[in-house]
Amino acid sequence: QVQLVESGGGLVQPGGSLRVSCALSGSGFSIYDMGWYRQAPGMERELVASISSGGHRNYADSVKGRFTISRDNAKNTVILQMNSLKPEDTAVYYCSARLIIGNLLRYWGQGTQVTVSS
Repeated sequence: QVQLVESGGGLVQPGGSLRVSCALSGSGFSIYDMGWYRQAPGMERELVASISSGGHRNYADSVKGRFTISRDNAKNTVILQMNSLKPEDTAVYYCSARLIIGNLLRYWGQGTQVTVSS
């Protein structure tokens, strides 16, 4: 059974840093890519950053230069390092993985709250 378990997040002041991690467990799949999405109240869920199995990284324009996504292939873990955080980064952050299990399927974590406020 595929499971994504997130950790990290919390409350930080503007300009501060946070790191969120996501561990993928299960078997019988190949990883196409993993990434992070976020959803603020009243807003649609949006891509923050993703990293493919080959290491290609993709970032939303709003986080380029501030956020870094990385992956530990041995542990099937993806990490989002968030620096220079702004109040507009406040949202629930969701880990996502696209896995090849016959077809290409997307899985989601339960979400973790990130709040940037003084």
